[in-house]
Amino acid sequence: MEGIRINGDNEIIQGEHFTGSHYAREIHPDGRPYHTFRSYTLLAEGSHLVFKDCLFENTAGSGEKVGQAVALYLDGEDIRLEDCILKGHQDTLFLAPLPLKEMEPDGFLGPKQFFPRAERKVWVKNCLIEGSIDFIFGGATAYFENCEFRNVEPGYVFAPCTPEGVEEGFVARNCRFTSDEKVPAGSCYIGRPWRSHGKVRLEHCYLGPHINRAGWDDWGKSEAHSTVEFIEKGSYGPGACPEGRPEYVKVC
Repeated sequence: MEGIRINGDNEIIQGEHFTGSHYAREIHPDGRPYHTFRSYTLLAEGSHLVFKDCLFENTAGSGEKVGQAVALYLDGEDIRLEDCILKGHQDTLFLAPLPLKEMEPDGFLGPKQFFPRAERKVWVKNCLIEGSIDFIFGGATAYFENCEFRNVEPGYVFAPCTPEGVEEGFVARNCRFTSDEKVPAGSCYIGRPWRSHGKVRLEHCYLGPHINRAGWDDWGKSEAHSTVEFIEKGSYGPGACPEGRPEYVKVC
């Protein structure tokens, strides 16, 4: 069976722990793999939901061993997370909408596969989010304030698929990019574009020594250099290296 679904409106959920262990390579009861979007611990698809002091966790383990394993899947309007903890490895937090088209068969297999893609806005404040590869991903406009993004393995923090024409993607303000002690220096990146119009903006964020000198990766999509919007304003710390950033990244 799949994880928990919440589809109410105008609710405050406080102090709850949501733990699951489904993962992409696991075989679903229907005989197919779970793939990414059925692996969620919790899917919140209501509107005007507030989660306070909650824990969302996917315990499946390293992405190298199990593939993607989503802890929290948000696909509702005006959802807010405050003082929450999110734990996982690959693909910890998905912020809908999905991209318009799959790039591989069953790539979007899951509860929202055939739904219209709706623009979403999310607010995340004072939260700890742990992961390894693309552990915050999706197409929402999402504002992160005073959050900590902690790499538990080498990888990438953000993987946006911001829809073309949407003004803002992921925005991190006064946040901290940190890592476990075992994560090597220079082995992690702030983000890479899941789709070619991805947008990420950092404002006055601390970047730890685990962040690579380049900071960002193009995912092998040279055509995206003219369409992505990756911006750093006032980054500081050992991982802040304006002179090392690629030409398609704006540093100010």
